[in-house]
Amino acid sequence: MMLAHQKERPNITAAAPAPSSPSRRRRKATAAHPISPAAAPSLNGDGYGGMEETARQLIARLAATPDSAVRGLPFLHRALTLPLLSAASAALRLSLLLSRLRPRRALPVPVVSVGNLTWGGNGKTPMVEFLARSFHRLGVSPLILTRGYAGGDEQKMLRRRLSDTSAKIGVGANRTAVASSMLQEYGFTHHFQTTCAKKKLSSACKLESGSRIGVAILDDGMQHWSLLRDVEIVMVNGLAPWGNTHFIPRGPMREPLSTLGRADIVIIHNADMASEAQLKSIRSTIEDNSATCSVFYSRLAPSHLFEVKQPLQRLPLNVLNDKIVLCVSAIGCPNAFIHTVREIGPLKVDRLDFSDHHFFNAHDLEIIQEMVRNLMDQHSKDIIVLVTEKDYDRDPAALRTLDAKVWVLSSSLQIMPHKEQGEDEFMGKVDEIITITGCAKSHAVDRATSC
Repeated sequence: MMLAHQKERPNITAAAPAPSSPSRRRRKATAAHPISPAAAPSLNGDGYGGMEETARQLIARLAATPDSAVRGLPFLHRALTLPLLSAASAALRLSLLLSRLRPRRALPVPVVSVGNLTWGGNGKTPMVEFLARSFHRLGVSPLILTRGYAGGDEQKMLRRRLSDTSAKIGVGANRTAVASSMLQEYGFTHHFQTTCAKKKLSSACKLESGSRIGVAILDDGMQHWSLLRDVEIVMVNGLAPWGNTHFIPRGPMREPLSTLGRADIVIIHNADMASEAQLKSIRSTIEDNSATCSVFYSRLAPSHLFEVKQPLQRLPLNVLNDKIVLCVSAIGCPNAFIHTVREIGPLKVDRLDFSDHHFFNAHDLEIIQEMVRNLMDQHSKDIIVLVTEKDYDRDPAALRTLDAKVWVLSSSLQIMPHKEQGEDEFMGKVDEIITITGCAKSHAVDRATSC
């Protein structure tokens, strides 16, 4: 029963034995392959949190299963679970179609939407930050509109990282109402004023832009139809672009591939980790569905580390060079995190993966602590528990309770130079589209501020 139970979870070391002895636990904790919470030692039995994580990881595994591999799944999943997930996918797609019948509002400032076609790991939040910083440097004060779902880790990270900018963050499911309220509170500059992005701004212009909102950035905006947008940016994960092409929850898709036709710009994220063949295949799919959009490449570039108990103290990346590192993450694309850490060059990297946006509970923290002890026994060295910024911002207090050194890897999105397409060209394209669409909607009615 134990082996069958583990087989249903993704990212589990194959045929992991039950932790009947310290030596067996040690071999499992230091395995080179990903380990999920289900494969780690069970210290206090499965509580509700453990069952919930089990269900999430099972769904994630099934959602990653292509049609060609369905026959290899256990009978129960083929006969019951997959049909239920497929029915839920059909219902979600119908709901999405119906949502597009609702009226749409136009804001008096340009709206740049950052979204994706699949769940998790597409670089959406780093792109929102990149845009906010870019507009701030140009003297244009950005308003970020986000739902703040799943514990709000993304909004917390954005607030912390953008605290030194003029960016304002509005949180709420009704982003039209949130935008209306914040535009009334802070005021706004008309959309045509952002065309000074390519020009040197005067001190007066910068001062006005710093106090008034000049652009709205719609976080996770692809499926949000209540607001008209000037620029539609779609993020694609270069490591796993479309999955099995089924809709959530049977697959990772939130929109069909044909939706790429709405995109003005497509960003292939994690492009530094994808092969030339993978990038060529992704570009071919994009071109087949959106012949007119511009395509850029991006990556997450690590900059420094900080300790969870001393977040203001920056540590250089090379402090990991002779360390044993246990990477713990609950993000959409943990493989990208692991790849980045290995590139920094620690002595050894182990990992423990949870489902995206997972909150670490007491049981999870005990699992992490046990893995740290096992690694220390094996290597006779201090172990560094390394997490992402999203994991830190989700619940820093929980991470501070660990009896171990817990460090956070800080990274920023970069537009990768490719065929004379870099950061300047990317922001130039955004400004160009804003200018064109701004002229077209200059007399748009039904502004959100009149709601």
